[in-house]
Amino acid sequence: MPPAVKWTEKYRPDTLKQVLGNGKAIEELRAWAASWEKGAPITGAVILYGPAGTGKTSAALALAREFDWDYIEMNASDARTAGMIQKIAGPASRSMTFSGKPRLVILDEADNLHGTADRGGAAAMLRLVRETSQPVLLIANEYYDMEKPLRDAAKGIQFRSVRSTTIAQALREICRAEGVDCDPDALMMIAERAGGDMRSGVNDLQAAAQGQAKLKLEDVATGERDVKSSIFKVLEVIFKGNSAQEALQASYALDESPEDLINWVDENLPLAYAGEDLWQGYERLARADVFLGRVRIRQNYGLWRYASFLMTGGVQAAKTQRRHGYVAFRPPSRWRRMGQTKKARNVRDSAAKKIGRHCHVSAAFVRAELMGFVGLLLADKKRAVSLAAELELETEEIALLLGSTTTTKKVQSIFDEAMNIRAAEEFEDIELGWHGTGTAQQPLGGTPLARAASAQVDAGAVQVGVEVTEAVRASAEKASAVEAEPTAAEAVPPVGPLPETTVAGGSEATTAKPEGRKRGGPKKAESEGKAEKKTPQATGKRQKSLFDF
Repeated sequence: MPPAVKWTEKYRPDTLKQVLGNGKAIEELRAWAASWEKGAPITGAVILYGPAGTGKTSAALALAREFDWDYIEMNASDARTAGMIQKIAGPASRSMTFSGKPRLVILDEADNLHGTADRGGAAAMLRLVRETSQPVLLIANEYYDMEKPLRDAAKGIQFRSVRSTTIAQALREICRAEGVDCDPDALMMIAERAGGDMRSGVNDLQAAAQGQAKLKLEDVATGERDVKSSIFKVLEVIFKGNSAQEALQASYALDESPEDLINWVDENLPLAYAGEDLWQGYERLARADVFLGRVRIRQNYGLWRYASFLMTGGVQAAKTQRRHGYVAFRPPSRWRRMGQTKKARNVRDSAAKKIGRHCHVSAAFVRAELMGFVGLLLADKKRAVSLAAELELETEEIALLLGSTTTTKKVQSIFDEAMNIRAAEEFEDIELGWHGTGTAQQPLGGTPLARAASAQVDAGAVQVGVEVTEAVRASAEKASAVEAEPTAAEAVPPVGPLPETTVAGGSEATTAKPEGRKRGGPKKAESEGKAEKKTPQATGKRQKSLFDF
């Protein structure tokens, strides 16, 4: 049995005209592609960004088919490291096709580059966009999660959530092609619960209708997916409803915490209310924020019920008259600003942690008190390099503390010199560790100071060895000379009369002629002195040396 084909792939649009919804975005994309066809491109790359399932990837593939372009695609399932992007997408973005037509380079999920698998991918993607000679198309869900240099180097085209009626129209065409008789109410329910996601609506329709000849309302068993799409319905109930209890009940259907919901209400309150109603609405909202603060301090989440009621039912009851008309609700601008400054805040926090680790204070204290002081130290040319090496600061952190940019010559000079110092210290640590493992191992070389110290130690050891050797040799020569004295006297006979033998005893000295010792005669006492020595001439015999015994 052949595997089932997904309807999202089976009914993917072949041309840009078949991409439903986002007509303005489709026109901008077509104009960009036409500029490449004319040889005068508007920009080298475009970024299609917006919620999931709004047709970004379908529009990219439909563009390639409509203009008959060759294309190459890399998505999150591929290894998008710097090496892989340079190896695959790099040559494709710089070389022409055999037909002479442009080649479209598609990089999907460009905002989702992280971890070891995509290391260096963002920098390589920026380099590719700046150096490309072929059209490059980036696809992202969150526009501000991408690096600012990458956003500045490409043209942004926003895709918005698809309306429920448009999704229902597409589902009706799919049912007609599949031969399924569908209840219009069932199609509308699937479209509404898709939450502006065309892909989710098609998947829900396939799950409910595949293998059946007729689809009824009771056959639909799907739930709402996209929570933020239904937040607009809750805002309608809060600002235009008549019941505080109804507004509170509507907020229960959201998977939003009160900390997030209060940002939505705060952003859209000036758009819905005016005058006295606006003042009363902010008064209720301020009280709700007080309860949220108590929750953070006391960790008593039971107080959330009071905050939720004040920001929904309280704000709803603050208006004195019923509000009508269309209000273009918008997401909290604070979230957008936080996304724009995310990288800068990460650099600030990283620098604060490094400074706090060396100063033994918290990162919060560093952000509040020490960042400016460290910046002044880095501005001093005498201290900048050593301080950056000690704190292990990166280029972005040095630029932040100096209030400069990473491309300035001063920042680059400090970072390069600090890296040299850190490399020398690491090599010295390795050298010391190598010496500590044993005396039999030879040193690696080390710094000139380490080599000089090693040479002094080796020279001292050699000098000591030479002195010991000379002392041993002198001692041996002296001992040989002492032993050789009797032998020399024996070898040279004296000339003239025989010498007298001197006998020392007590304080007197007496002389006696040498005469032979009688056999059996008594020996002289030790108190009388040493025994009388006889010369070889007197005895007529050769005196034995020490080595004869």
